[in-house]
Amino acid sequence: MQRESIWMLAATFLLCVSSPAAHSAEPAGATLPAHKYVGVAKCKSCHKKDLIGDQYGEWEDGDHAKAYEALDSHKARKIAEDKGLTTAPQETDECLECHVTGHGLPAAAFDKKPIPVKEGVSCESCHGPGKDYRKKKIMSDHDQAIAKGLWEPGEDEKICTACHNDRSPTWDPKDGFDYAKMKEKIEHPIPEDVKGKYLEVVKQRKAEGKGGDDEEEDEDDE
Repeated sequence: MQRESIWMLAATFLLCVSSPAAHSAEPAGATLPAHKYVGVAKCKSCHKKDLIGDQYGEWEDGDHAKAYEALDSHKARKIAEDKGLTTAPQETDECLECHVTGHGLPAAAFDKKPIPVKEGVSCESCHGPGKDYRKKKIMSDHDQAIAKGLWEPGEDEKICTACHNDRSPTWDPKDGFDYAKMKEKIEHPIPEDVKGKYLEVVKQRKAEGKGGDDEEEDEDDE
């Protein structure tokens, strides 16, 4: 799996975009999404494990996690100035829509509280609000997870181009957005020998004395 940084490229696509909110296909001020957002800490409780591929670590080391931070850069402030914005990028809805997960959605769209802005573009921007699909027994059944709201950005380019598009002030029509290339660079798959059968794998490991799920978990992961 590649940890290659794509931020300098990605940032030029995202800064101050007038587009649907935070990759979520839910425009700011829209009616409530069908499922609620839970925040990256809930995803981390399972996806930090090496057994499952440590997707959390890939995100944390990558550039989507720094999306909000990037709005405080000189480049972002210059873009805001050139666009005639009267507030700083980190305080401007036009920028935050694609730099903070769930920005602009009402409080009822979140399971407990809005996602902290410091999380930037986190798991649910690309995989959908996770309240109803995040439990292990659901995630172990792909069809059920999809039915409960899981998105598949690896299969649906529109999830990415909700923000990576020509509405960005720094969009380069010559380069555009190479979906296949960028998808490969941020790939973070679940190992094939674990995907869809996590609970069975853990049970087998315990039976063989190899240990099972040794990471701390959230009480409602099961």
